[in-house]
Amino acid sequence: MRFSFIKAGWSGLLCLIALTACDKSNPAKSGPPPAGTPRQVQVARVELRPMERGLQVVGTLAAREEATIAAQVAGQLEKNYIELGDRVKTGQELALIDTTSYEALANVSAANLTRANASAANAAQNLKRVQDLQKDKIASTSDLDAAVADAGRTRSEVKAAEANDAVTRLNLERSRVRAPFDGIIAERIASAGDYLAIGAPIVRLVQTDPLRLRLEVPERDSVTVRVGQTVRVTVEGDTNVYRGVLARTAPAIRAENRMLEVEADVPNPGGLRAGLFARARIILNANDETVSVPARSLIVFAGIEKVVIARDGKATEKMVTTGRRDGDWVEIVSGVSAGETVVLDPAGIRTGQPLIVGQPASGAMAAVTNAAR
Repeated sequence: MRFSFIKAGWSGLLCLIALTACDKSNPAKSGPPPAGTPRQVQVARVELRPMERGLQVVGTLAAREEATIAAQVAGQLEKNYIELGDRVKTGQELALIDTTSYEALANVSAANLTRANASAANAAQNLKRVQDLQKDKIASTSDLDAAVADAGRTRSEVKAAEANDAVTRLNLERSRVRAPFDGIIAERIASAGDYLAIGAPIVRLVQTDPLRLRLEVPERDSVTVRVGQTVRVTVEGDTNVYRGVLARTAPAIRAENRMLEVEADVPNPGGLRAGLFARARIILNANDETVSVPARSLIVFAGIEKVVIARDGKATEKMVTTGRRDGDWVEIVSGVSAGETVVLDPAGIRTGQPLIVGQPASGAMAAVTNAAR
């Protein structure tokens, strides 16, 4: 019985030794390679590349022009030709206000002017006759004075009739309500049959092409903004990017919020509406040269950004501060300089680790492997 226990003990010890030997003979273990193990890498140069420099701001789209068109004459609204959303052209007739009455007044005024002209012509002829008779000593001085006075009175009546005729014709024209500019009807306020006093609103008209984009620029960035710069605009729910031009800047910064108000004109192909909240990027410099590295060379961990520099065949980690991004390239604000060499896909590389740049030959790879052993 004792012999059986001893035999079982020796068998377990032999198994343990065999397992330990197998574990030592297996070099494939997880974890990063030792710092002295060479790593084959691809590299790229830190370059000075042109990169767009812009300013992100927010604002509101507003109508380029907006007007509440009101009655310029009093009377009953006979017709209202437009509806909400209708597009109208400059000078297009929108409504009629008691045109029958104003046409009648214009006809009366024209008749009065004709009568005044006839009276003035008759008085002028009478004055000429009296002057001729006066030369022949037939007409008295009092007759001449009366003829002169009558001619002056009738000329004054002509001028008064002309002024009255101009007013009545102007009122007749104003009874036909017309669009002052190209636009879209935003609100239909009055309907046919309403009595309108002078100044009563009829319709609200807005011009939405181009739209006016109102933006606020912080004081610290105000010196970089100027008229003529390109503006790229996006709105919620629309994947399109709209382009505009900075057209106007305020002459002073507002004291209450230290912001500079600027406006851009944005062409509207039809998808934009006044009142929309918009995000805009003002292009300050389309080709601003900056130190850049490929995005593949950047390591980001726990908010820390760094790259690995390849120098003299070894790796050196450097912390960097990044800025703008342009496709596959990232701006480096600080940390590296143009001309240095960075490692692409540098995950797991440690400072001081030997590097093999490019694709080595098979013989060189074997020599490296033997040296590592």
